[in-house]
Amino acid sequence: MLKRIDPSPIAAILLLAHLAALVFGLVGLLYVLPNLAKFASDPNALRVYDWSMKYAGATHIIFGAAAMLAWSWRFLGRRRTLIFAVASYCISLTSELIGTGTGWPFGNYSYTSFLGWKVLDHVPYTIPMSWFYMGLASYMIGSVVAEHLGRLSGVMVPALLGAWFLTVWDLVLDPAMAHSSLRVQFWVWHQHGAYFEMPIRNLIGWTLTGLIFIVVSRVLWGSSISSTKGMGPVPLIVYVANLLFAMAVSADVGLWIPIILSAILGLIPAAVIMRNALSLGVSSRLTTSDA
Repeated sequence: MLKRIDPSPIAAILLLAHLAALVFGLVGLLYVLPNLAKFASDPNALRVYDWSMKYAGATHIIFGAAAMLAWSWRFLGRRRTLIFAVASYCISLTSELIGTGTGWPFGNYSYTSFLGWKVLDHVPYTIPMSWFYMGLASYMIGSVVAEHLGRLSGVMVPALLGAWFLTVWDLVLDPAMAHSSLRVQFWVWHQHGAYFEMPIRNLIGWTLTGLIFIVVSRVLWGSSISSTKGMGPVPLIVYVANLLFAMAVSADVGLWIPIILSAILGLIPAAVIMRNALSLGVSSRLTTSDA
């Protein structure tokens, strides 16, 4: 079964751990927290609850980043993987530090304590990890689209498509995870905006941040991916799983329009295009030689 997901057992195992952590987080957010009184008399349940409140938010991000790192190491090569990891982490962290300190480019917001210790007491160390793994998954899906359009060899078309898919994730993630009716908020908006209480410029900031580290990575690679055939399902699984996670949280707080938007703009096209690509390239693989 693992080989059906990815021929690299490490990547497959880490991916399964990521998916399990996402499910664990959903159960905690949507069932345990609203029914906490049911578990009050069980010391084991309370220990699990205490652990999850401290570490569960960071765990699925760490596993997601590790899974995409292992996948990329095999299929993109060591050099490309390290470039993308360093560029995405450093650029997104810089953007988030500026954002939490000044309100630009995302708006006036701050993180709570549920995603791990904070860099300079502002940004959880896991947040740039999420930019890395979802940014890479989005870019690979965008590259599949670009190859279908005959534009894979250029820099901007795959990068713009990757930034598009990354921003679609934010359409459903950001309003839900900071919603006032959610029992645990992972960040807090200190200003109200037009998109379900979120500033529109947050979407612009997301797009620009993702686009910048994708373009920087691609330029430093020195050459494009020769083909996306044989890429396997890992980027699609990671993207869809995280989108579904955000959709489930949005459904719990009654945000149906973001769910519809993210399904139409991201989930459905990504699944259809990747399914076609996987059926065409099942026996191939990406060029892994470093430029």
